[in-house]
Amino acid sequence: MEEQAARGEILETLAERLGKRQVFGEPVQQGDTTLLPVARVRSGGGRHRHRDDGGFGIGMEASPVGAFSISAGGKVAWHPAVNVNKIVWGGQLALATALVAIAIAFRRKR
Repeated sequence: MEEQAARGEILETLAERLGKRQVFGEPVQQGDTTLLPVARVRSGGGRHRHRDDGGFGIGMEASPVGAFSISAGGKVAWHPAVNVNKIVWGGQLALATALVAIAIAFRRKR
């Protein structure tokens, strides 16, 4: 009976966190264009049992993906979200790799 109550509580919490506005945000009207923000939502949960004690946890992660723009003429366009941090991190990683390769090349010439 306790196990069913715990499952019910987990499902209620998960349903509460995964509301209807989790993937598509509130539409934003700007002039004759409407923007509909879109996010990627991932969730998970688990339960553990240790002797007489038990516990559960639920986690959720959301990140912006982009937005749909809908103009008055019915034209729909997709505008992806750009993560500048990933672009900068990729550039730094490429630079570091190039510097290490150059250092190794000069070291072998000696």
